[in-house]
Amino acid sequence: MLIVNNKKLQTPALLGMVHVRALPGTPFCVDSLDKVVKIAVDEALAYKKAGFSGILLENMHDRPYLKCHVGPEITAAMTRVACAVREAVGKDYPIGIQILAGANVEALSVAFVANLDFIRAEGCVFGHVADEGWIEACAGELLRERARIGAKKIAIWTDVQKKHSAHAPTADLPLEDWVHGAEFFGIDGVIVTGTATGVAAKASEVERAKKASPLPVIVGSGITAKNCKDYAVADAWIVGSWVKKDGYWENPLDPKRLKELVAAHKKLLR
Repeated sequence: MLIVNNKKLQTPALLGMVHVRALPGTPFCVDSLDKVVKIAVDEALAYKKAGFSGILLENMHDRPYLKCHVGPEITAAMTRVACAVREAVGKDYPIGIQILAGANVEALSVAFVANLDFIRAEGCVFGHVADEGWIEACAGELLRERARIGAKKIAIWTDVQKKHSAHAPTADLPLEDWVHGAEFFGIDGVIVTGTATGVAAKASEVERAKKASPLPVIVGSGITAKNCKDYAVADAWIVGSWVKKDGYWENPLDPKRLKELVAAHKKLLR
């Protein structure tokens, strides 16, 4: 069961990814912050109008990513984006945020200030080797910070055996141990992905995660209008690539693909 904004969502919930344009100070930044905010708001409204259950903000264009921290300018810029999106979509529409790479305390701070509902956090349980290097587990620090600032209403979802990462140091740990670890540490949901952005997760792994724990299980990559029926057991889907033109994450949203996915999603609501 997925509960966001103290409301039970029909599952699987359909969440659209807003890939925020490159922010000031990052190598690929070409737009003014005003334009970055406008594009993010427009995409958020497009997802809501199409019938998506909620959205997730992510600074995907800020590559190459820093490891487990970002500068104050990124935190400030994401706060401005998040506040503008919250105002545009309304106070009751579910919004989450992720700040790459592994800047989870910063994401929690933005979510708290902008009245968001959840964060997607990397590395909450068990370390892994990502593009940026070794990512340390952070649940202890992150949940203490959530308690310190009074942000307990903000849910924390974490990736297990995260995409774009190597897991050789934990190769002897099955997926079930990752899920149990997340539950033991007080995380609110787990995200199962494929090996990279846009790559489909294994349906069998989603089912294993569901059986391992009562935590909500979210599919975090590779959902399409054709394969989504294979993931009906999940509590939510995060979709950010297939709904773009040509199915590529950097491109603008494709209205036709949005409609196709929403139509397929409606057939599976439970």
